[in-house]
Amino acid sequence: MPGAFTSIRSKIAPRLDRFGVLLSGLCAVHCFAGIFLVSILGIGGGALANPEIHRIGLGLAVLIGGVTLGLNALRHGRAGPLVIGGCGLGLMTLGLFAPHGLAEAALTISGVALVATAHVRNIRGQGLHASC
Repeated sequence: MPGAFTSIRSKIAPRLDRFGVLLSGLCAVHCFAGIFLVSILGIGGGALANPEIHRIGLGLAVLIGGVTLGLNALRHGRAGPLVIGGCGLGLMTLGLFAPHGLAEAALTISGVALVATAHVRNIRGQGLHASC
């Protein structure tokens, strides 16, 4: 049933892309809130800097990003968003291993921006030729 699979994939993939954009936004808010609350106000360090939150977030990002960006690369035949999103996931992974602070936030936020860009390109059906 290749036709049924294609139909399901074409309905699910855009929804997953929207969810990916939402998660990317939540991740960016988490990073900015962590910088502001912990560095400037000195509060929330225990919760916002918790490495477990980062591991869970990265796991979700890799799962949703990889599946969604891969499905859409198959759907519209353009690998650009997959490459951009993969670069973003790579930066986010580097951020996971960086010491807590500005470097971690810069890597993570840059990665999140690339992943969100890839999801938006998929939603719009636009391919983009890019490399890391």
